[in-house]
Amino acid sequence: MVGCRFVLTAAALGLFTSLAAAQDPPASEPAQPAAETAALTPERRGDIYMARKMYREAIETYQGAIKEVEKSREAQKAQLGVLWNKLGIAYHQLMQLDTAKRHYERALRFNPKYAEAMNNIGTVHYAKRSYRRAVNQYKKALKLAPNSASIYSNLGTAYFARKKYEDAAKAYQQALALDPEVFEHRSTYGVMLQERNVEERAKFHYYLAKVYAQAGVNDRALQYIRRSLEEGFKDKRKYLEEPEFAALRELPEFQELMALEPRVL
Repeated sequence: MVGCRFVLTAAALGLFTSLAAAQDPPASEPAQPAAETAALTPERRGDIYMARKMYREAIETYQGAIKEVEKSREAQKAQLGVLWNKLGIAYHQLMQLDTAKRHYERALRFNPKYAEAMNNIGTVHYAKRSYRRAVNQYKKALKLAPNSASIYSNLGTAYFARKKYEDAAKAYQQALALDPEVFEHRSTYGVMLQERNVEERAKFHYYLAKVYAQAGVNDRALQYIRRSLEEGFKDKRKYLEEPEFAALRELPEFQELMALEPRVL
């Protein structure tokens, strides 16, 4: 099995801000108000464990949360779908991909329109190098969430893995149009996996530079040009000839990059 890195988009959930720093009060501190203590539900505890990358503890806590919700007379299918999806993500981070996929599928049984879980199944296919299946899965997810920058980003990366570079660039352009920060997210918690693992990193950074240049985001374009060269991108003439980079060529920073021979990392 190939090792993969994943980034979970906090924007997809909009709940976590400082969970990694959250913790139960030490015994020496005054007791917290009852309302504040009650707010720390099993699900929120699981979220805190995820933010701290304590995935096994998160699994146990989410399992308890699911049992608690199932016992409630007012159990909401949507809530159970979210919990099963989060449980899947915890297994996913441990690279137990088949188990993760089963939990995502369970989430979809509770909420068939849960685009995040559908997206996450796509990341399982991607991790297993089933890139065609990943593309198809991301397309299904986009039918449910057509304005998701993260899913467009994943679709682009799956196309990139299939060496369909122009299709990848189009998906990346759409992702960037929806969220200017989509490629910069570095969160480690949430409900949607955003794929960052690619084999041809130099070419990947070249295409990101191209997407940013086309969008007129010059600082990011220059940043990814440098990264591509440091990763060993050999075809420097593309930066000197392709129309997407025309606006950059008069910039001193661009000229310096073209004059340098960056040390390949």
